[in-house]
Order: sequence, then structure tokens, then C-alpha cells
Amino acid sequence: MNRKERRAAAKTGKRLADHPVARATGGQQIRANAQVAIALRYYQAGQFREASQVCRQILAFDPHDITALHLTGLMALQAGFNEQAINVLAAAIKLNDKIPDLHGGIAEALQRLGRFEDAIAHYRQALALDPGYVEALYNCGNVLLKLKDFEAALANYDRALAIEPDFAEAIHNRGNTLFELQRYEEALADYDRALTIKPRFAQALSNRGNALLQFKRYDEALASCDRALAIDPGNAGALANRGTAFYELRRFSEAASDFKRLLAIDPDYAYAPGKLLFCRLLHCDWADYDQATRSIVNGVAAGKRAALPYMFLNIADSADAQMKCAQVFHRDKYRTASNTIGMGTRYDHAKIRVAYLSADFHHHPMAYLTAGLFEQHDTSQFETTAISFGPNPGDQFRKRLENSFDRFLDAQTRNDRDLGRLVRELEIDIAVDLMGYTNNSRPAILGLRPAPVQVNFLGYAGTLGADHIDYIIADRFIIPEGCQSFYTENIVYLPDTYLPTDSTRSPGEHTPTRGAAGLPENGFVFCCFNNNYKITPPIFDIWMRLLLSVDGSVLWLVEDNAAAVGNLRQEAERRGVVPERLVFAPRVKLDDYLARLRLADVFLDTLPYNAHTTASDALWAGLPVVTCAGSSFAARVAGSLLNAVGLPELITGNLEDYEALALKLARDRDLLAQIRLRLWTNRRKFPLFDTARFCSHIESAYHTMWERHQRGERPASFAVASTGDGQSANQR
Repeated sequence: MNRKERRAAAKTGKRLADHPVARATGGQQIRANAQVAIALRYYQAGQFREASQVCRQILAFDPHDITALHLTGLMALQAGFNEQAINVLAAAIKLNDKIPDLHGGIAEALQRLGRFEDAIAHYRQALALDPGYVEALYNCGNVLLKLKDFEAALANYDRALAIEPDFAEAIHNRGNTLFELQRYEEALADYDRALTIKPRFAQALSNRGNALLQFKRYDEALASCDRALAIDPGNAGALANRGTAFYELRRFSEAASDFKRLLAIDPDYAYAPGKLLFCRLLHCDWADYDQATRSIVNGVAAGKRAALPYMFLNIADSADAQMKCAQVFHRDKYRTASNTIGMGTRYDHAKIRVAYLSADFHHHPMAYLTAGLFEQHDTSQFETTAISFGPNPGDQFRKRLENSFDRFLDAQTRNDRDLGRLVRELEIDIAVDLMGYTNNSRPAILGLRPAPVQVNFLGYAGTLGADHIDYIIADRFIIPEGCQSFYTENIVYLPDTYLPTDSTRSPGEHTPTRGAAGLPENGFVFCCFNNNYKITPPIFDIWMRLLLSVDGSVLWLVEDNAAAVGNLRQEAERRGVVPERLVFAPRVKLDDYLARLRLADVFLDTLPYNAHTTASDALWAGLPVVTCAGSSFAARVAGSLLNAVGLPELITGNLEDYEALALKLARDRDLLAQIRLRLWTNRRKFPLFDTARFCSHIESAYHTMWERHQRGERPASFAVASTGDGQSANQR
């Protein structure tokens, strides 16, 4: 029996001892009372076997002995026989429904069986009989926490702690509740307070680490989790939190080790399989890649919490599977709130009020793509607001973004509910989520339904699987006509491409020499500046075959982390390629990066997660992109861009054709020169880099969404008509 169980047994035993048990006088009853006293002593000492034997003797003499029934029910509960406990305690309640502990015991059994509403009802009956019943207050708080009724849970813990201030478990769970309310400083204070009372409280140390993660105090989070694991090496939560701390510190190998260890302890730990694989992909450790991928895909198909949605985009090229993954995650983390705050509202503003929500209004791919769009919105028809809950670097690019909106709100310290209320108070007509389920996103804001029309756009390449998002911005290549059923949103088809661009960006004035970049002056340069996690073994196999087929060629990749560089070079050598033929480029400023792209000959795309902003950058720099279009949104983005810049012949439909096309371009320099010339010409003629045209199209989409809502019509999929010459790029 652990400390918590001993404490509960002792307290319950004392409370039971305080209840009169004798109902009659006489020798037999006196002996029964003596047996009850013996059973109570055994129970308080944790000698349940002996207590159970005595209770059986009592009940054989008097089946209605309420104390023996109560003890029997509690011991069934202790042994995990929850249904038996409910039956026995219910029989006792029929004899006397005025004993708080009976209701408390049956509530705990119901809680364990997941019958939460019934459990709360019994806890409340117990508390009506005894408002100072600390265990009932604590346990009821725990049930309310599970039900995400955080304010009610907090009230229960506060009442319990007013009676028993040093109840460490209640302080800890109060901290968990404050964490869920995004009151992270207060949560951290509660974890510290619980640890003052109970220094070896491993779960409090683990959750303290999780709170520190929210403040990006990663080294401190790591230390807190280390302390937890020193006390309890099998603490799953501490391993999960430490793995996340390692991940944020870019110590991907150590993160993967923790997630692997976590899965050995708990194979069904939520989202751990996907995190393990993703951490391995981040440093290009492909151990058990095929098996891990199959296992995760099968887990998602079975409705398990096998992977976070944004990680799953890189695991399975299936829009159907990605939708299922998103739906599981949404139900688990962000189910639509019952107390929505703006649903059904209609405003009558002179201008349509559009709010963009993101943590990425800084040097981030999303911001690079959208800066021109924000600047070109028609201020005579639209009033735009940015709600920023990410960092503020205070530099010129941030100032540019701030000046692009009618209203720019730095709201990084405000919680989701406050931001939902803010959207409502601003009477926003259309709220646009620019993040989806990407890192630092806040899906719960729109889960409150604060705006009449809510849109999934750009940041997340797939469906959110949520019933509170009305539309997803796409194009006919990204989501083909037969694939609408794999998106819970209604689909808005833009005529050219769904991806905006900023036509004002320019490469740096100085283009380095190939020699300065570590590239051969005359050899063919295959390039892929996608993030390392997008490189999968099947794609890498093709790249190595290309290097072996083209003498003097090299593969130019981004240098993301030292472990990835080492692993990729080892993988090249295993495939018969001299490791030095992989050249790694450090990250540089955007203008220098765009200038540097000119040194490559062909950009090789990845699958199942295409280049997105990276493909746009390459095309803007005049670098042809060879892609293989898959089945899902994330796997079709580069194809959408190539259509919009008038180069559909660079889109292939399978990996065999992808490899053949890349090899053909490497061997036929004249053909490649023609394509490069067309690309350079098309950059200014075709829609891909026409920011004003894109802005006109998305504004038309907003008008249609708003007008449907104003007419009282439900959201529905629709296509935006093309402006200009009336042709979209994929019609040319």
C-alpha cells in the first residue's frame, strides 16, 4: 500500500470508527461490534486480507451490518474490483444514505470506470452531508479536471486546501488545473509549493518541467525532469517531458532515446510513436524506418493517438489517414467548447473585418509569404487585424508586418479564452488561423467559436479535423475534386495557387561563387534545401542513384544539425557514394539565401512532404524544381506552384518518373537551359508571384464567405473566379 493509500485508509478508518455501529444490545451484538472494531484496525493497518475475513464473518451473522459492508466495498475498490465495490456500497447506501464516506467510495469506483457524471453526483452528495470531506473535494476536483471543467476543479481544490493546506497532491493537481488554464506562472508556483511539502514528489517535478517548457526555460525543464527520473526511473510523464526538452534544445538523438524508453514502458503513450520517429528524422537516423512508419499508420487507422498531426504529414501520404489523425487529436485536445462565445452572430460593418491569428509574425516562412498580401489588402473594403501570440523581435521586418494591418495586437501573454473574447469584442467577421497544428499554435482560440466565419489557411498543410472551422483555402491541384471528403472544412478553390508570395522580396546583391559555397565549378549541382526531417530513405535512395549516374555531380543540402550531417554522409557511403559529394550549406539571411540558390542546377523535391516556402524561394530565384505529386495536401504543394508559374512538365506522378526527369535534366543541358529561361520569363508573367492578383482572389473568397453568412446560409465549398486574363496557370 503506497503513502496515498495508507493516508486514505487511515482517514477513512477513523471516519468509520466515529460512526456508531451498534443497533442493539446483547451479547451477540457486543461481539459483532468487537469484530467490527477488529476489522477497522486491520483495515487501517493495511491488512486487507485479514480485514476481509473478519467482515465476511460479520456479514454472515448480519448481512445488513453497514460498517462491514462499507469496509468490504472499500477493499473491493482497493483490489480494483470496481463493479463489486459499487454493488456492495450501493447496498450500504440503501440502508443509510446519510453516510458521506459511502458516497465517496462509490464515486471513486464510478470515476475509475469512466462514469464521470455519476461520480460527480455521488461526490456532491457526500459533500452535501459533510462539506469538510477533504478527500471528496480532492477526488471530485480530479474528475472535473478530466472533464476539462477547469474552473470548477480549481474551486474544489481551493476548498480542500482551505481545510488541509499541506495536502501536497491537491496542491499539485491545482497546479495541473492552472496549467490547463494557461496560468503557467501560478501552476509553477503550485508545483514548487507541493515539492516544499513533499520533496520527492516525482510527478510534481515532471509537471514542473512541463511548466518550464512553456516559458522556453528548456535547461531548467531538463533538470527538473532529471530529478523526477532519479526518484522514479519509470515515470512516463517525466520521460515525455524530458524528451520534449531535448527536442526543443535540438538534442534530437537524446530526445529520441527518451521517447524510445517511454514506449518500452508504455507502448500506448499518447503521440509518443510519432515523436520518436520525427526526432529520428530530424537527425536522419532511419533505424526501423519502415516498421515504425507502418506501425504509426496502422495506429492512426485504428483511432489511436499515434502521432501529432503535423508530424504525421511527413509519415503518410494519405489525405484520408491525415484527416483521421487530425480528428483524433482534435477530439483529444481541442474538442469544440460547449460554451461558445460568438456562434451565429451577424455583424453589419461597413468593411469586412478579417483577423489573422498566428505566433509567426516574425522571421518565419509564413510571414515571408504573406507580408505582401497583408500590405495589399483593399482598405476600402476590409479592416484587417493581426493577433500575434508569438515572439516580438522588434526588428525592421516585424515593424513592416505591424504596419501592414489596421490593427496589430501583441497578445502573447494572454490565454486562449481571453483571445477568444478579444476576437468577439472586436466583432471580427472572419477569423483566419494561419497555423493549424504547427509548433506554438493555439487551436483552442477558434474552438471557442468567437467569429461567425472561421478559416484554415496556409500554415498547416491539411485538414484540422474540427467542426468549428468553416473553410480551408486551397486550389484544384492541391485538393483534387474527388478528395473533398478527406477534409472536414468546406473547400475554397483559388484559381491559381493557394500559396501567397511577396513579389517585393529580392535576392542579395552579391551572388557567391560556387567555390565559396563549397561547390564544384563545373559539376552538376542537385539541390534540396528542405528541412532534414523531410528527407526519407526512398527519396534519398533516388538521390544517391542520381549522383552515381551523373559524373562530377553533388547534392547540396541545408546544414541543420551535426548529427544529421554525419548520418546522411554515412547513408551515402552505404549506397556507394563518396560522402564528400554531399555538400552542406549553413543557414543565412533570406536575401543571401535567395542569391545562393542561383548556384544550383535543379532543386529536387521531397515526398510525402513537399517543399512549400522552399519551393517558392527556389522558383523565385530562377531554380527549376522537380517534384513528385502525392495524394495529400502536403504532397502536392510544389506541383501547385509549378502550375502557377507555367512549368507543369516538372511535375511527375510517381517516383520512377521523378528520378527519370531529374536524370534527363542533368544529362540534357540544353533542355535545362530552356526550362531555366522559361522560368525566368514566367516569374513576371504567370500568377505565382503576382501578389496583387492573389490578394484580389482571396478577398473575393472572403466576400463570398461573408455574403453567405449574411444571407443565413451554411458554409459550402466554392471556387473563386480568376481575375486578369481569366485563365489560371494550370489552364494555360
